[in-house]
Amino acid sequence: MLPAVSLSDTIGIEEVLELYRANIWSSAEKPNELLAALRNSHALVTARLNGKLVGIGNAISDGYLVVYFPHMLVHPDHQRQGIGRLMMGRLLERYRDFHQFMLAADGEAVQFYESLGFSRAGRTVPMWVYAGTEH
Repeated sequence: MLPAVSLSDTIGIEEVLELYRANIWSSAEKPNELLAALRNSHALVTARLNGKLVGIGNAISDGYLVVYFPHMLVHPDHQRQGIGRLMMGRLLERYRDFHQFMLAADGEAVQFYESLGFSRAGRTVPMWVYAGTEH
């Protein structure tokens, strides 16, 4: 059974933290900032199975040309069931007329995003100043 996927900003702190902790994302260590960041995204997509949050993704954008997808998580118990593909599809549809789609992917996520049409950006090198612990 596939979950209900919707563009939404209706999320609660406990359900978000449960999802981020299950995926071992260090942003769960800053719950207030995480919730504010998600709620203030240009777009937020959620996946719910029987009302339970099983996936979340967001977009940050200038609203016209460029969109960046910083978070895309599916609970480990529900991965490889098409949920991430559904959520990303909803976001890509929303931004279909934009000039540039950007994201950072590592590990197994690289193949997932390649299957959605993303490719490595020429000779660019991802760079960051990062205070997290999961990489």
